[in-house]
Amino acid sequence: MRMKHAFAPARAAALHCAELTERGPNPAESAALMAAWRRDLARLLADDLSALLSGDRLEVSIAEPERMTGADALRRIGPLAANALIRCGASGETALVSFDFATAIALTDKSFGGDGRVTGSVPEVLPRSAALLIEEAATMIAGAITVAGFGDLPPPAAMASRGEVIVRSESAARLKPFALDAKALVFTLEIANRQGCTWRAVLAVATERMARLLPGGGRTLRARTSRAPASGLAAPFAAVPVPLHVVLAEFDLSLARLQTLRPGDTIPLAIGRQVPLMAGDTLVGHGSVGTAEDRMAIRLTRIPSAVFTPSEGIAS
Repeated sequence: MRMKHAFAPARAAALHCAELTERGPNPAESAALMAAWRRDLARLLADDLSALLSGDRLEVSIAEPERMTGADALRRIGPLAANALIRCGASGETALVSFDFATAIALTDKSFGGDGRVTGSVPEVLPRSAALLIEEAATMIAGAITVAGFGDLPPPAAMASRGEVIVRSESAARLKPFALDAKALVFTLEIANRQGCTWRAVLAVATERMARLLPGGGRTLRARTSRAPASGLAAPFAAVPVPLHVVLAEFDLSLARLQTLRPGDTIPLAIGRQVPLMAGDTLVGHGSVGTAEDRMAIRLTRIPSAVFTPSEGIAS
């Protein structure tokens, strides 16, 4: 009697994708993962942003996210702000970073050595120096988000990554960071120094992208460069145009004489041997007036040791 038989499968064995067979984190695990990510991101930003703000010692805290629709997130930011759409995370997710104009001005003032106080005076158009600083800050935030997403990977692997700013706009809605009816997470970033200044920024991320920004969400590495403290001779401020003017003469006229001035009148001027070179109300240097290649010119003879001082703030 032969007991040996050859059996054939009735149908092909089922193959399941990883999304169906792998168990995702439960709510408690997700909350713990998010808390650790916020803590790591805050620590990274405290180190990175200090180089941008004249080497100031910073403390950064990130509140638990508020959950809302994309439309509500855009309303929270408002119609006018310093916004940047960033690419971050190992998988290149997009997110929105936003600073209000008053905070952007205060941070720029701090980066130039000022006290960085937020005031109620807000310009209608953001100065180019402030726009460049916010772009640099947003780039740092994108890079820090990417590094924080590597969690417990060895530091060399995490520090090799980088984020970037895709585009800037004063209108957050124009950047289309997420659909209006999509679910979004809105984080408030609070940045403080030891002199009592506090600055706030908003980070908004589509909820469905958030899981890919947390540790384990991706592993593609991007190059990250080390950052030196901000300087007027380096990016992002080196290309900012600063209008200068030379004061050839100053004189007094009575109000009565001023009211009688007419085209053709002659006013004698006494030009000194040394004339000031000014940037707004800030003295840049002194020089003597002459000519160079058939054009009027000034030869600099003296430059103050400190053109910008903390009390003077910034020229924009």
